[in-house]
Amino acid sequence: MTVPLKFERIITMTVLDTPEQIAEFRLRTLHKMLKLEMLGMTRRGQSAYSIIKQETDLKGSKQKVYDQLSEYFELKRELDNS
Repeated sequence: MTVPLKFERIITMTVLDTPEQIAEFRLRTLHKMLKLEMLGMTRRGQSAYSIIKQETDLKGSKQKVYDQLSEYFELKRELDNS
């Protein structure tokens, strides 16, 4: 006879309710999409690379733009933690 185990999941949610939070979340999502594009994934419509370049005025190849965004998020995290 087996006894069923009960597992509970703790779910935490964060509410993004300011325009700055929403914009940062969107930019982080585009950053992750750019990583997938560099690995070969495609999508219909405008690429994440072109959207990022239009909205941030970053220059360079996909890898350089990705690295610049990574550095930006790293610096932002350091500033937020201090």
